[in-house]
Amino acid sequence: MASSSRMLTVVVLAALVAGAMCAVRVKLTVEKGSDKKKLALKIDYTRPGASLSEVELRQHGSEEWQPLTKKGDVWEVSCSKPLVGPFNFRFLSKNGMKNVFDEVFSTDFKIGKTYQPEY
Repeated sequence: MASSSRMLTVVVLAALVAGAMCAVRVKLTVEKGSDKKKLALKIDYTRPGASLSEVELRQHGSEEWQPLTKKGDVWEVSCSKPLVGPFNFRFLSKNGMKNVFDEVFSTDFKIGKTYQPEY
């Protein structure tokens, strides 16, 4: 019985290590044209074997996800009211993987600055 539990422990640890090695890495750079009502982002999304198909934003205090539109290599969202941070992002890859990152950066973002979610 002890041998079975050791084997299970080894398998679980191996799965955790493999999962950590395949972790999604995201960098969001705020682009020119961003202001209080518009956010334009260049997104570096790195996940082995996956490419980004959708990006959504959820503002602080909201339950609603707003889709970003891709224009060239920049993802944009515009609102009629000022954006409220900190901002949460949801990414969907073309192969169906979904990742959510909470409170990536706040309303006082800087154009040209790159932000990374905490993992």
